[in-house]
Amino acid sequence: MDGLLLDTEQVYKKMITQLCAKYGHKYTDELMMKVLGGTEQRLSEILCKELNLPITPTEFRDQLLELGDTMLANTPLMDGAERLITHLHKTKVPFALATSSSARSVETKIAAYKDLFSHFHHMVMGSTDKDVKYGKPHPDIFLVTAARFPDKPEPSKCLVFEDSPHGVTAGVKAGMQTVMVPDPHLNKRLTTHATIVLPTLSKFQPELFGLPAFQ
Repeated sequence: MDGLLLDTEQVYKKMITQLCAKYGHKYTDELMMKVLGGTEQRLSEILCKELNLPITPTEFRDQLLELGDTMLANTPLMDGAERLITHLHKTKVPFALATSSSARSVETKIAAYKDLFSHFHHMVMGSTDKDVKYGKPHPDIFLVTAARFPDKPEPSKCLVFEDSPHGVTAGVKAGMQTVMVPDPHLNKRLTTHATIVLPTLSKFQPELFGLPAFQ
């Protein structure tokens, strides 16, 4: 979802930068790479440990969620996201959402796009789903998401869309093909494990993966 369907990554960066500054620390690019794609709790654990913050990871997470209630609302869709979701829905290709975010954050982010996101067969929120034991780069979230389709498809028949290196790693470990749409500033060596790398979702060609082509 974040950085792939919705343009939220810069918002998250502002939120975390604001929280770190509150305790006299900087949120560096190095730290960002460590937490990218992870659950809210794992992100909080890493930052509290790395920066030796005077609060617990749970307290950090709660403050982050509170900021998100307003700052994550009405974030714009990424290029090609609406077209792809609508196309998959119209051509009856089963698809679901696998996000590291919590149910609370997802509700805020999709409030402006309820009709569009209603097309997803189901949604798995890694930060609050009891069946997702470990967040990305572990494969749990993708395996859980696949298992909740009625036909429980084999991993080799699933296609993952991701923007983060940890997310791609999770997809690969799950035994799935991965389409990566990374941040343009991301080091190219962190994208080599994806099946295919695209500048935006608008460049995706469904027929390359045996799916109906765009009309």
